[in-house]
Amino acid sequence: MKNPTKIKLFLVDDDALFLKSLEIEFLQNEAFDVETFATGELCIANLSHHPDVIILDYHLDGIEKNAMNGIATLDCIKEKMPATPVVMLSSQDKIDVAINCMHHNAFDYVVKSETAFVRLQKNIDVIFKFQKIKKQLSWYMDRM
Repeated sequence: MKNPTKIKLFLVDDDALFLKSLEIEFLQNEAFDVETFATGELCIANLSHHPDVIILDYHLDGIEKNAMNGIATLDCIKEKMPATPVVMLSSQDKIDVAINCMHHNAFDYVVKSETAFVRLQKNIDVIFKFQKIKKQLSWYMDRM
């Protein structure tokens, strides 16, 4: 059962060490309820847990060579849960990769680096500020 006071966060990465370090960082903040997945397939299989935000690795074939990649996983998430924000994460610092992710409706693209966690936290803050403004605007428009 989802705790309404916590942000349900899915972390999806085939790099076990990086995934664990992200999980530890987010769990230090009591605002997050974190689930981790090593493949896109596992993430998709657990969408019924209704994540508020998904952080998704661009390459997901480090463990299983035939695994669904990040873009295919992103497309599947957006098909099933179009309003769920997905932040793509990758070690590739290439503008064309970032643009491709945005064309597939990613909320943002973050390069894996020593500042990745801070950027991910900022993205989550922006997502929830935007959603709050959207709700307020909707409330206002309904009363006009």
